[in-house]
Amino acid sequence: MKTVFWTAALIAGLIYPAWNNSAMAEEHEAKKVCVDVKDKEGKPVKDAKGNVKQNCKQVKQHKKLETSDKK
Repeated sequence: MKTVFWTAALIAGLIYPAWNNSAMAEEHEAKKVCVDVKDKEGKPVKDAKGNVKQNCKQVKQHKKLETSDKK
């Protein structure tokens, strides 16, 4: 009986996280956020062409739930 329980727990533990991630992936949108690189003095760092260097990252943006405030 213990073997059946632990086998079922193992299978559920392996399947649920994969199902949960695919279901949640549809609710998030990726957004690219870029920030200018600054030196110690706080001035923007420029490359050889004169363009300001930037650090860019992909950020997941959650959808906000609609609420109704009735007073």
